[in-house]
Amino acid sequence: MIIKRFLFFFFALLCCFAANAQFDAQFSQYWAVTGYYNPAYVGQTDKLTVSGAYSQQLMGFTNAPKSMYFGADMPFKFLGKKQGIGVSLFNESIGLFRNQIFGLQYSYKMSLGKGRLGIGMQLGALSISFDPTNIYLGDQTSDDAFPTASVNGMSLDVGLGAFYTHPLYYAGFSVTHLTAPTVLMGENNEFKVDPTLYLTGGGNIKTKSPLIWIQPSFLIKSDLVSTKVDLTGRLFYHYNDKTFCGGLSYSPGTSVTFLVGATIKNITMGYGYDLFTSKIGAVSGSHDLFINYSTDLNFSNHCKNKHKSIRIL
Repeated sequence: MIIKRFLFFFFALLCCFAANAQFDAQFSQYWAVTGYYNPAYVGQTDKLTVSGAYSQQLMGFTNAPKSMYFGADMPFKFLGKKQGIGVSLFNESIGLFRNQIFGLQYSYKMSLGKGRLGIGMQLGALSISFDPTNIYLGDQTSDDAFPTASVNGMSLDVGLGAFYTHPLYYAGFSVTHLTAPTVLMGENNEFKVDPTLYLTGGGNIKTKSPLIWIQPSFLIKSDLVSTKVDLTGRLFYHYNDKTFCGGLSYSPGTSVTFLVGATIKNITMGYGYDLFTSKIGAVSGSHDLFINYSTDLNFSNHCKNKHKSIRIL
């Protein structure tokens, strides 16, 4: 009943929005930065986890997009119930714009079947700045709609999500910028950020060798006007207390991403190179990096449901 009420409320809110353009950046290795787009993930494992990611797109172009993400989360117990808290920091420069998001995250956990369901929210601030000071426009500066000096603004930002982890698979659904914040920039300009929906999932496929396994996954991102789909397959090999990974990710009509990664002790690293399938791919590509550090909190000794995240890279 709780889950049905949550989903009803979730979709009712979404029906109130009219989306125009996607605002969120997307990291090619989306499974490594789940907390960026789904606050329900925080505290889903029994570890303190710190993650960082960097994406540089359209290499070779001036003022090409650069995105950075930092996140940290951990579980805790309150009144005998498992919960999670986290923090999310995002910074992006794209053209003359700089976008920043800061969010505090909370997730409530409950056992469901053989897995664990998290329902979470993010409350924070969204900041947008525009700096045209290095652009020479000649005499074309009389339009009041175009600022001639640096302007910036900030607005409240809210996100909501659900994330389910099973020993064999995971699935998540979330929406960012739930309140469709409008950022006022100076006296004559405003920037409306429309909600973005995310649907993600993945699983483990065993092979004949216990040292080798396959993880398919996907991410669907939509603002109800345009949709981006990422389909990923990764092959893992465990050797000498180390895990190595390689794979491919395909976004129809957009790009193919080549993936490599490794887990050594408590540190997981990954690199992805995006090769665009459009004509722009002949002159440009994108780089995507992440690093993840996790450490045990000995929390599992007091938790009856001892599921761990199947996210390895």
